[in-house]
Amino acid sequence: MRVLFLGDVVGRPGRRALGEVVRRLVATAGVQFVVANGENASAGKGIDPRCAEELLDAGVDVITTGNHVWRSRELLPYLRENGRVLRPLNFPPGVPGRGWTVRRPHRGGAAVGVVNLIGRVFMGPADCPFRCVEEALPLVRQEATVVIVDMHGEATSEKVAMGRFLAGRVTAVVGSHTHVQTADPAVLPGGTAYLTDAGMCGPEDSILGVRADRVIERFLTQMPVRFDVASGPVVVQGALIDVDDASGRATAIERVQERVAA
Repeated sequence: MRVLFLGDVVGRPGRRALGEVVRRLVATAGVQFVVANGENASAGKGIDPRCAEELLDAGVDVITTGNHVWRSRELLPYLRENGRVLRPLNFPPGVPGRGWTVRRPHRGGAAVGVVNLIGRVFMGPADCPFRCVEEALPLVRQEATVVIVDMHGEATSEKVAMGRFLAGRVTAVVGSHTHVQTADPAVLPGGTAYLTDAGMCGPEDSILGVRADRVIERFLTQMPVRFDVASGPVVVQGALIDVDDASGRATAIERVQERVAA
């Protein structure tokens, strides 16, 4: 089967472009399952139920999140009800939502487990992602042979470590959060596809999807500045992962970088 993982979706431009690219890749590249990090889908920071539904309607099978997941209070009851939108597994016990799910692709193919983790280096407080995924993985593997892990983190070392830690035990480990796509796709020993960061689905002429002038002003003055989503052409970035359904091993990974006109 073929899995598409898309990087952080930034605001309305990112949502619109994602829908266009997903439809095209499903039709032309044989994509059967889509994972997207949606934690910046609502006005550039956070995600609300309306934006989550828009991404799901656009063809995303599972939405992962990260440190901005609590930005919209409307999302809290939604997370309790909708198993297709995840929050990081290693958040404290008792918070709304769940950190992993198993879904069967409506386009055909094996059931897919998706695990959402968040790093601790240069990030907010969280439980150990390594120990949490170690504990959850046997439960996920009871329901799915194909397992995709979103490692939402700042430090490349922590993401590389997670890839090596899970090598041969999951289908893919793909990083998110930085909005900058890395150039290190690889299939690790044991058949685990790896990419340090998938990038973003957001305006190209920007700083991480945000208007460049606003971000530069913040750096120059250190004063509070409203971060507005930029406009113009949008880049849709991520990874295409080829998977052997029977074994759950990845056979190939390639970067996705599509440009969508405004």
